Formats: sequence, C-alpha cells, structure tokens
Amino acid sequence: MENAPLSEQFRLAAEEWVDADSAANLLEETKGAVLSRMMAAYGDIAVSRAEMNVKASDAWMDHLQKMLAARKKAALLKVKVDYIKMRFQEWQSAEANNRAEMRL
Repeated sequence: MENAPLSEQFRLAAEEWVDADSAANLLEETKGAVLSRMMAAYGDIAVSRAEMNVKASDAWMDHLQKMLAARKKAALLKVKVDYIKMRFQEWQSAEANNRAEMRL
C-alpha cells in the first residue's frame, strides 16, 4: 500500500477507520442495553443490587474492555488517516515550492 497513490492510501485508511469507528460506536450505544440485559438475568431483585452485581462482574469488565479496545483501534486508525492527509499536504507544498523555484 505504501507505493499506492496517496489518494488510494487515504481511501483505504478512511474505510478502515469508518468500520472501526462504527464498531466502537455500536458498543458504546448498546452499553445501556447490555447492562439492562445483564441486570435482568439476576431475576427479581432490587435494581440497585442487580446493577451492583453486574458492574462487579467479570462479564461487565470484559464488555468495557472490548469497548475501550474498539475505541482505541478507531482512534489509531483516525490518526493514520490524518497522517496520510498531512503527507499529501507536505507533498502539495513541496510541489508548489518546486514550481515557484522553476519560475525564477
């Protein structure tokens, strides 16, 4: 991919970032639903007790860790997209400088 044009590198990196961001958003948006389902599994006990039990569980910690890992992946891919943009801007600036020097 390093030899591909910057526009193609950007397109591929952006698609990868969009997929990762979407996955992270899905986990974040369903956090409340997951909590509710896990609380419902405790049956007919006080809501506060069920919430405490769920939030103390390994399953809840696993869910939070997946959420954070997905957000981290998306953030790193966003940085990759931004890096490709910066490389393009540097190339564009260098080309403009070359054209200016040739006119002199």
